[in-house]
Amino acid sequence: MNNGFFDRRQTIAAGLGAVLGSCAKATEAKPMQYEMPLESEPHQRCFMQWPVSLAVYDRPMLARVQAAIAKLANTISRHEPVVMLADARNGKLARKLLGPAIEIWDIPTDDLWCRDSGPTFVRDADGGLAVAHIRFNGWGRKQPHGRDALVAERVAKRLGLPIVPSGLVGEQGGLEHDGAGTVMAHASSWANANRNRIALPEIEKRLLKAIGGRKMIWAPGIKGKDITDYHIDALARFVGPGKVLIQLGAEIDPDDPWSVSGHQTLRILEKARDADGKLLKLVRLADPVETRINAPDFVASYVNYYVANGAVIAAQFGDKAADGRAREVLQGLYPGRVVEMIEVDAIGESGGGIHCATQQQPKAQP
Repeated sequence: MNNGFFDRRQTIAAGLGAVLGSCAKATEAKPMQYEMPLESEPHQRCFMQWPVSLAVYDRPMLARVQAAIAKLANTISRHEPVVMLADARNGKLARKLLGPAIEIWDIPTDDLWCRDSGPTFVRDADGGLAVAHIRFNGWGRKQPHGRDALVAERVAKRLGLPIVPSGLVGEQGGLEHDGAGTVMAHASSWANANRNRIALPEIEKRLLKAIGGRKMIWAPGIKGKDITDYHIDALARFVGPGKVLIQLGAEIDPDDPWSVSGHQTLRILEKARDADGKLLKLVRLADPVETRINAPDFVASYVNYYVANGAVIAAQFGDKAADGRAREVLQGLYPGRVVEMIEVDAIGESGGGIHCATQQQPKAQP
């Protein structure tokens, strides 16, 4: 599908490198143990990024994407505080589309993918927060990202939080943590020369240290078929300790690399054990079929949802049967929370989903 803009689901010619020198350094953290809380734990707020890059989108598509981001932010704001990151000039347009409860922080952005370029919050044993700094380089220098490369540092500085260097380049959307020591990821998003030129065991060691994991589950994934090199959060999510929701067709389509790789990941998860030595509990969810958007690079992922305070915010794609089944499954997995399913097709057309566009700040614990 040619919309005149760079699509995250296709490999893009090399863009700008990370710009690292122009941001004032945040406080360096003292050595201690940190852990990334499960997304369903209480949040202080949700961070999002306002997309502005005309190197990524043409003007009509940029307007559609901005409208979708505003719709998502307004939906989440009914359940928890939302902060939209945008520089002062672009914040004026954002203000017109955002509800009055949403704060706008003057932090420049390029694109909307706050899960990847935003801060990865971790918590210490005393309940205090820090930011595990997984450096963002535009998914392996595939997209201009000079402003996005600095978002995590700038948010940490404004919040007065310490930065914990991970020694890794990558994106939080490329990993899933169950909040109890188990981490899963596609190796294609990490052991990739466009991000890290070190061996997988060393990547694993650094990742586990950065987010407080004790057990790593790797699946191969796919390199070079999309801009993310196959982030796992579009396929499988931890919904609790040792429990995984995976969206996958019942049969392998040998002509579809996503189907082949997804089933390979499924087979690995079926045999994997969590940090406590227990087999994972797997819940299956089918793909939608009759979607409003039929482009082959459209991301129709129900599992790429966001867990807000008291709610689950997920996408619906126009397939009434599949949308209804997804709602049932999510409601069963998150009892006591409202499940809101909204149409944000422009985000799917851009190669991601609701989870990709959001980043939670957990509440600090006393």
